[in-house]
Amino acid sequence: DFSLPFHFLLRSNRTMTSTPLNAALAAETKANPPKPVEVVRLEYAPLKYVVSKVSLDFKLYTGRTLVESVLTVTDNDLQKGESDVGGEDGLVLDGEEATVKLLELSIDGCEGALVADVDYILKPGKLIIKGVTLRRGASKNENVMVVRTTVEIVPEDNTQLSGLYKSGDMYCTQCEAEGFRRITYYPDRPDVMATFEQVRVEANAKDFPVLLSNGNLVKEGTCEGGTNGDTRKFAVWSDPFPKPSYLFALVAGDLGCLEDSFTTMSGRNVALRFYSEHKNVSKLSYAVESLKRAMKWDEDTFGLEYDLDLFNVVAVESFNMGAMENKSLNVFNTSCVLADPKTSSDANYFRVEGIIGHEYFHNWTGNRVTCRDWFQLTLKEGLTVYRDQEFSGDMMQSHAVKRIEDVSSLRGRQFAEDAGPMSHPVRPDSYISMDNFYTATVYSKGAEVVRMYRTLLGKVGFRKGMDLYFERHDGNAVTCDDFLSAMGDANGVDLSQFSRWYQTNGTPTVKYSSKYDGESKTYYLTLTQESNCDEPLLIPISVGLLDKASGEEVVATKVLELKEKEQTFEFDGLNGDVLPSMLRGFSAPVKLVRAEADASEEEDLAFLAARDTDGFNRWEAGQKLYTSLIFQTLEGNQDESKTLDYVEEAFARALNMDGNDYSIQAYALTLPSESTLAEEMTVVDPVALHKARGDVRESLARKYLHEIRAKYDELTEAMESSGSGEDIKLDATSIGQRRLRNVLLGYLCCIKDTAEERDAASELAMKQFESSYGMTDRYSALNCLASMDGEESVVARRDAALQKFYDDANGDALVLNKWFMCQAVADLPDVLDRVKALVKHPDFTLTNPNRCSSLISAFTMNAAHFHAEDGEGYKFLGDMTAQVDKLNPQLSSRMGRGLIQWRKYSEERGALMKEALQELADMKPISSDLFEVVSSSLN
Repeated sequence: DFSLPFHFLLRSNRTMTSTPLNAALAAETKANPPKPVEVVRLEYAPLKYVVSKVSLDFKLYTGRTLVESVLTVTDNDLQKGESDVGGEDGLVLDGEEATVKLLELSIDGCEGALVADVDYILKPGKLIIKGVTLRRGASKNENVMVVRTTVEIVPEDNTQLSGLYKSGDMYCTQCEAEGFRRITYYPDRPDVMATFEQVRVEANAKDFPVLLSNGNLVKEGTCEGGTNGDTRKFAVWSDPFPKPSYLFALVAGDLGCLEDSFTTMSGRNVALRFYSEHKNVSKLSYAVESLKRAMKWDEDTFGLEYDLDLFNVVAVESFNMGAMENKSLNVFNTSCVLADPKTSSDANYFRVEGIIGHEYFHNWTGNRVTCRDWFQLTLKEGLTVYRDQEFSGDMMQSHAVKRIEDVSSLRGRQFAEDAGPMSHPVRPDSYISMDNFYTATVYSKGAEVVRMYRTLLGKVGFRKGMDLYFERHDGNAVTCDDFLSAMGDANGVDLSQFSRWYQTNGTPTVKYSSKYDGESKTYYLTLTQESNCDEPLLIPISVGLLDKASGEEVVATKVLELKEKEQTFEFDGLNGDVLPSMLRGFSAPVKLVRAEADASEEEDLAFLAARDTDGFNRWEAGQKLYTSLIFQTLEGNQDESKTLDYVEEAFARALNMDGNDYSIQAYALTLPSESTLAEEMTVVDPVALHKARGDVRESLARKYLHEIRAKYDELTEAMESSGSGEDIKLDATSIGQRRLRNVLLGYLCCIKDTAEERDAASELAMKQFESSYGMTDRYSALNCLASMDGEESVVARRDAALQKFYDDANGDALVLNKWFMCQAVADLPDVLDRVKALVKHPDFTLTNPNRCSSLISAFTMNAAHFHAEDGEGYKFLGDMTAQVDKLNPQLSSRMGRGLIQWRKYSEERGALMKEALQELADMKPISSDLFEVVSSSLN
């Protein structure tokens, strides 16, 4: 009878203890925190004993939650006769004694109470039940042991948002990577895959009518047990698929629901249920439609269909990550699932669709096949990012646009990571806190590694490899090497050289030189590679050749396999000299440079910007021209080259593009970001770089002012005539029109040297702000206004727009995040003072990751002001990071990364950044998460 309290259903020879069994250990570790421990990939060993089945019972009370667990333990077939962690011959369970109070411990078949240090050992973060004790309870006919525990936790006090915690009025979990050990004692590692046969959740019926967990709902009802005679509700869930503990999920709350359904290719009818606070249910419909598109896409593209009758998604406001792929119960940060035109920009819609797809695709690449250990994280994340990128490209019907966005992000974030003190391979070799390795390298560069498989093997070959991977490993925890073997074996290809990508950190450089022999009509292309690997990598270089005389493509895209330190490739039968279009589609995550710079390089870039048939490379050529001009401006030698002429030619051509590919046009008109430009500098001067980029932008705006304004007005008229107001369209053309118009608005608003110009710019931005219903156009105008300063009328418009935006938000958390962010990134001389004032705003809190990031982390991206020469920005970030570390180490370690690149700046700036880092390092206590980031930089 599932309505009975769970412990009545179990055999019990246990006695409850008023003093937790681990109380002394908890006191000791609080007084003397253990030193951080480095975990090394090559020291991996399977456990001697594993859990095969789990039953859990949660009783949620205000300020106190009881968790009872029943673990069915067996020998590990992968580990015969060897001892495990610390040489202990026993069952090793992970648990954080500071969070988890161990009230009860027993083993079926063992008479009497278990004795500490005789039957079990408690160590910091560990409960080890000795093998001889386990064997006393083993069944006669089968080598099976049953271990029972009862623990107490306090989710309301859990500000780390890891494990079971309270977000607003709901309980929810986040167990990846090591959150389950903050719920109960368990072998909390991904290679222990158990069937969670029964999870019973019980709570106050009035406050928590919705009780969710993984798998299928078995039964629900009411029961007694309320502290004041209140009615309590219970629900019992069962998940038939074995999973590691990091995929466990639980949600309890008073939630609204939007329900739909999807019929799989085999005819299974799947109920889709999206939960949120009641006030946000109206913002769930786009996410529901995105999920249905993702489910269909995965069937069509990879032949993969969903495997249960129910798929639940819950929106949570306080969440450390974007979303979590828990089996059949995805938990989402509200910023990644809620969307409507009035509160969400086009970028928000894209993010929702992409992350919905990402988490759903994890059902196979992450859940059905998971990673053996956390060093293999890119096995599930890199692969799934690649899959969500392809999905998004298909949905937006422009892989060129998607590729531009993804590569821009890669260069702006991951290349910097590769060049910094936290540089690591896509498969790290060691870590102190695994939470620090949910990085752009593991995710974005990991996706590029998967994309290289696709480039080398082709579409058909890649699909064959995926099919074999699932055939071999469904239901298992595996490694990156297993994925590589499946790809190679399915195609009869030796990929052993390619495996070096998994062990090489840093961004490789590929240099190229070429010559044409008119007599033999042969073109010679020589490639060399440099990387942190002692042996050459296998690098796919996609190349096309354009005739220099006619501009026609004479050799279509061909994949060259660069396997040596230096290789020369020959192209025969060419009637004239050609120009190479190199690294088409960004076929490998490398830096591409000419072996020897010469005067013709920019002329060649101008040629490619005008004529390249590859959309990505055409954009890339323009970006390189912009980059060259910005650096010449920075160095004060712009007058010595023809670069400005080439840039103006490319800009004018982009401005006058025919057709309706407005997004490509918008990106062609957009200058490289300051973060991307900084990666090209040996010593970064953020203030000078910001000014140089701004000068180039303003120069283009002034030269083409009339054309820009005419195009802006043309787009405004077209958008109004096609239906404005509340009917915000999300097709590619409408999104592209908004994107292009807002790029043009940015150019028009950067002309503000005189009072008259500032008045005109602020008036134009205010007009768009007031006339726009959709968030995309409104927020773009607000961002322009937020950086306006000067005359009283200009300041009045700026302040009025900010106040109006705040008032219209009416407490909406996601809109308020935008309000904080636009002020944090404003280009104003007193922006740091404004940010400090906003920290004291009643709507600001350090306990919510979204809110904290929208102000403090956003300010660190405002490079010219964060890196002000007085170092006040560094002090501010250090102070905020120290405060957050006491609340949420995952968040503080991310914030601390804003200081770790001190070696890339001037001696003066570097010293101030290092000083702020040292103050963090000297904190006592300091979390392992932040310690690892800070120490890696200082050392």
